[in-house]
This record gives sequence, C-alpha cells and structure tokens, in this order.
Amino acid sequence: MKIFPQRDARTFPTVQLKTDLLVAGGGLAGLCAALAAARDGLQVVLIQDRPVLGGNASSEVRLWANGATSHMGNNNRWSREGGIMGEILEENLWRNKEGNPVMFDLVLLDLAKSQPGLTLLLNTAVFDVVAHQQCIHQVKAFNPINETFYEVAASQFCDATGDGVLGYLAGAEYREGAEEMAELGEKMAPGDNFGHKLGHSIYFYTKQTDGPVQFVPPSFALPDITAIPRYKRLTSTLNGCDLWWLEWGGRLDTVHESEAIKWELWKIVWGVWDHIKNSGQFPEAANMTIEWVGAIPGKRESRRFVGDHLLCQQDIIEQRDHYDAVAYGGWSIDLHPADGVYSTHDGCRQFHSKGTYTIPYRSLYSRSLDNLFLTGRLISATHVAFGSARVMCTCGVLGEVVGRAAALCHQQGFTPRQLADRDNIGALQQHLQATGCYIPRQQLTDPAAGASVTASSEYLLSQLPPSGAWQSLSASMALLLPVKAGASLPELTFILRASQRRTVNVTLMGSARSGNFTPELHYDQCVLHVADEGEHRCAFNWQSDRDQYVFVAFEAHDDVEIALTDMALPGVMTVFNSLNARVAKQTRQVADGDYGVDEFDFWLPRRRPHQVMPALQLDPPLRCFSPDNLLNGRLRPEQYSNAWVPDAQDAAPQVTWQWPAPHAFRHLTLVQDHDFDNAMETVQMGHHQAVTPHCITHYRLWADDRLIAEVHNNHRSVCEHHFETPQTAQRLRLEIVATAGALPAIYSLNVR
Repeated sequence: MKIFPQRDARTFPTVQLKTDLLVAGGGLAGLCAALAAARDGLQVVLIQDRPVLGGNASSEVRLWANGATSHMGNNNRWSREGGIMGEILEENLWRNKEGNPVMFDLVLLDLAKSQPGLTLLLNTAVFDVVAHQQCIHQVKAFNPINETFYEVAASQFCDATGDGVLGYLAGAEYREGAEEMAELGEKMAPGDNFGHKLGHSIYFYTKQTDGPVQFVPPSFALPDITAIPRYKRLTSTLNGCDLWWLEWGGRLDTVHESEAIKWELWKIVWGVWDHIKNSGQFPEAANMTIEWVGAIPGKRESRRFVGDHLLCQQDIIEQRDHYDAVAYGGWSIDLHPADGVYSTHDGCRQFHSKGTYTIPYRSLYSRSLDNLFLTGRLISATHVAFGSARVMCTCGVLGEVVGRAAALCHQQGFTPRQLADRDNIGALQQHLQATGCYIPRQQLTDPAAGASVTASSEYLLSQLPPSGAWQSLSASMALLLPVKAGASLPELTFILRASQRRTVNVTLMGSARSGNFTPELHYDQCVLHVADEGEHRCAFNWQSDRDQYVFVAFEAHDDVEIALTDMALPGVMTVFNSLNARVAKQTRQVADGDYGVDEFDFWLPRRRPHQVMPALQLDPPLRCFSPDNLLNGRLRPEQYSNAWVPDAQDAAPQVTWQWPAPHAFRHLTLVQDHDFDNAMETVQMGHHQAVTPHCITHYRLWADDRLIAEVHNNHRSVCEHHFETPQTAQRLRLEIVATAGALPAIYSLNVR
C-alpha cells in the first residue's frame, strides 16, 4: 500500500517528444497521412482525441466511408480509391465483409500499431500551439485518461482534426459558411434560406428480439413528430446510415456549440424511435429494440482553411485538370439545408459531374504558415466544392498525399509551397503513382525503368460463351468496350429472343472526354429484328479518333431478352440506364434551376453478385489485354483497358521484364486488378465476397533465377516489396499461381 500525505498543489507529468511530422487528428485522413509519411521514412506522431481511429467511420459514429464510386450510383467507372485508402478498404473487406464497425476500428488500429516509425497517442487532445514567424514549432496536448501532458516538437505539422484545431490555434487563415455566388461564380452557392453550413447527424442501430419490447421515451425526446416535415419517410426498417438526414446544426457554431447540437440530435433520435415504437403506425416494430445510439455526432462541416488554390464548383463540374493534380474526387456536390431535419427542403441537393475531378496540391497546405499541411475536410475549398470533397474516402486519399509530400519536403528541404512549384510537383505526382495511387488522366513515366516485357500468353476477346441465363432488356443496357485510336469495333454477335417480333436499336456511343463514362456522343446505330431465339450481328461503321471506351447500348424492351455468359473480364462491364436511390432521384440528372451543372444519363453497373455480362462473339477478336499495356504507366481502366490478362487456357501464366544489362532496384510495386468499380462501404452494408474474383491470391517474384518473394493469401491490389539491400538482376519474372476465381489482370510492376 502507498500513502500520499497532504502537500501543495500537484501537477500532472509532462512527456516531451520530438519528431519529423506531427499529425493531429486520427480520422481516415490523418491515419493515411501518418502511415504514408512513416512508410516514406519519417518519424511520425499521430495525436487523436478519441479512443479509436477513423473519425466518422469509427464505431463511435458508424458512418460508412464513401468516395468517388458514390455507392456505384454515378458514372465514375473503376474509380474506387487506391493507395493506402484502397488498402484500408480491401483489408476491411478481407477481415470484415459483414460491415461490423467494431471490426473496422480493429483494422485501423492494427495498421497504426504495426507501422514502424509511427507513435500513436489516443485520447489526447491538442490544446495549445507554439508558433513563431509563420512556423509552428510545438504542440501541447493532454490525455485525461493517463493524466499526462505531451509537448511534441516537429519540423512539419499536418492538421487533420476536422475542426482545424492546429491551424486555428496557430492563427492560420480560414473560412466558415457558404460563399456568395458572386465571389467565384458558383451557381450552386446556397442562399441563406437553404444553407450556411452542413450540420451534424447521430445514427442509431436497431435489432429484432424474440418478444415484445417496451420503450419509455426520455423526458427530452421530441414530443411531436410532425415538427419533422419529412417524418412520413420514417419506417421501421431504416437503420444506421440510412438515417443520414436526421441532421441539425447548420446555423449554429458547429465547433463551440457542438454539445448543444448533440443534445438536439438526441432529442430527435429518441423522438423518432418513440414514434416508431409507440405511435401504432408500425406494428412490426413491437419486437424491435435500439441496439446502439451514437454518443457523439457525426460532424460534416466547420472551419475550412485557405491555401494557394480555393477548390470551387467549376473545378468539379468542368473536371479541371490542374498542373499539380495529386488526388481526385467523385462524390456529388452534396449540399444539405442548414436547418437539417426541420427544413421543408429535401434532405440534400446532389449534382454529379460527368466523371472524376482532380484536386490540386495547392489546396493541401496553409498559405498562412510555412510548415502546415491541410487534409481531410480542412482543405482549401469553397462550401460548394467542400460538399463533394468532404467524403471520407476522398479525405483518406488526401491524407496520403500530404504524408508523402511531407516526406518529400523533408528530403529536399522544401516548404509545402515550394513543392507546389511546377518544376517540383512532378516528383510528388510520380511518387504517388509509383506507390499505387491513381490520379485520373495522369500516367507513371517508365514504370519498369526501361525494361521490355513479354508474357506467356495474352487474352484475346473473341468469344464469351452463353451460360443458359438470360437478361431482360426492360432497362436500357450497354456493354463497355475499349477501343484504340485509329481502330474500329469488331463485328459483334449477340444472342437475343423476344416473345413477339421486335425491332431493337443498338447504338454505339462514347464520351466527349476520354476517361469519362458518360455516353453523350452518338457514333453509329444498328437495327436488329428480334423474334425467336437467334444470333444477331452488329457491325458499326465507325473509326475511333482516340483511345476510349465505347458503349454498345441496347434500347429498352420489356419482352426482349439477351443471353448471358458466366465469364467475367477485368476492364469490361455491363451497365444499365438506371438509378441508385442513395445518390440520385431519377435515371437522368436534371437540374431544377440554373445551378451550373450538366444534364446527363446515369449508366450504372450492378453490385456483386448481380453483375451480368452478355454472351458475345467478336470478329476479328478484340486485342485489348496486351503485355505492352504494362509499360504505359496507366494504373486503371480509363482511356483504355490498360492491363495485361493471360489467356484463359494458360495454366501457368507469367510475365517477364528484361533489361539489356543487369539493373539494380530496391522497391517493386505490383499493381493488379481488384475490381476498382466495386464499392467497399466500410460499415453496415455487407459484401458478397471477402476478395474480388480477379485478385491474384498467390504469386512468386523471381530475379533471374532467384526467388525474391512469394505471397500467399493476398487480398490487395497494390503489393509492395522492399529490400534492405539493393537487388541486381537482368530479368524479373512474375509467376501467377492462383487467383480468387477469375482471370488475373496486371497494370504495372513499378521498379525503383
């Protein structure tokens, strides 16, 4: 036993740390920043004021992480985030395809704790900053759990706190609320009657029990459900993130009045549950109970800091490609009424661009301070642009960018602004791609460091045999196929049948911008006369002026069916003119006012395991999976398929990279297909498979005749191999032993 006698006032202990980079905030953006910087050799301290990582994606809030795929509800094909954010999504799918939020916490904590060079401080809040002459030198933080102060000195700092605690205390310039339309010409800039800031939400999860469950509402529950104009949307089946529109607080100070907002949201949540349980309108809810209610709100918007570029609506809608593009987004511009659940407006106003847009590096550092990076929802953006860039998978990608930028600045002696120079930024862009990050409409220069490439075989798209299954053409359906510049589409043969004779128009369409998947150009048309089951040929009189994907689109007929195949191919898919109710109200985006957005049709794939592919013959075969693709530096299907795929009959597929003379290397990054169109929402939504079928699960890497790596049970699209000492070889060979069930596809082996 210890006895401590009375004495003068005591103080808590102080721990002093010194590091290369301090990252404040452990949401997905902060975690990705910390991991990226540590992997690039920096000593990193990550300070998180909560007991778990993940921010709004954690078990404390339980919002699913989304990004450019937008629940597979827009035209952004093969756009799922890559790099570390992609690794997190794939790891969560592997460990947690059921979408358990507690297991997602575990995935994130495991990544942080296993990373050399990363010191994690949980339950630790920054409360003071020491800054001098436009530089931050130190932060002070406190952990109430272990009653310890921390003083952390660093040469570089990254604010990923969501509310911008670091930048705020250091005096950096920032903005709050919505800009006026006149400032930047943003036609979506909301008037005061609609919006000021996006509010907070609190979610709840329910479950069924074996018998009736009584519910007695607390005294602070909303007494009158009609105070919520949209209350008739409530059902007993809504759960978790489905109730995102239970939102409030956009007219308040979303930092200093967060506790008041939380109490109002609890009032709303318990009033909603009281209505479901006790109004008598939902008899099926008799055996239901609340399993979980958020203890803290999911916050959407507070401070936005100012960099050298202010991302705006036009950047998104026009898909502007900046010289310093380092990341991308693809979620809709998604603005919510400031009054939230009490508003008479719809819960959101969503407008999509025709494809992904890029985010410039100049939006990712403070123009006020020389050593402060910005990431997550703190980036330099208007309220309107923030409505898209704020979503968590996009934030994760931005986190990796600033982490790798910090490492590059450290190595080269640059400030963040100096790295933005046109002569310097290319190093960051190339490094991001070399480590597996995808940047739309960019390519990696010489990924194989001058090697030539050969393969054991090559898949020629000549025939997809019928499986016996049929698909109704009740909705317009299209096959996406890649075509090279100067080439024509082969003659296509499909199998169709109809209950009575029908004339079916098949239209060849393309996108005005290569890399987009919004069909707006009509190239040619073929007319088919369908009755009894039979083969029908489509020959289009057209030659492509560029590398692009085309749509072979069948018009809708309720009584016409098309034969399907069991084959699944990477970089080729079927889409439907349809809608995803989570992100759109109809199959065509139509503006109900002059908002400066485009009108276009949505063409959407189906989610696994409901994807379909038409049976097909091509004459001559379409050669779109050549090993030459491995040298073009394109890491996704975009302007073209960009992958090597072996022949389906190749029992031992392999690829060889060869140099004229022995070549030294220390890093190999294998980028392969993991169905980048498949959304991998982190929580609540379950997924069909833990690994997507094209993934190479077992492979070997040989340097000349030496086995330098063998990987079993792989579930990642980006596989990095680092060697302590330089390796020398004249030949590298990849031996593919097994996949998750479908043909493999390789985009690149990056040698450095």
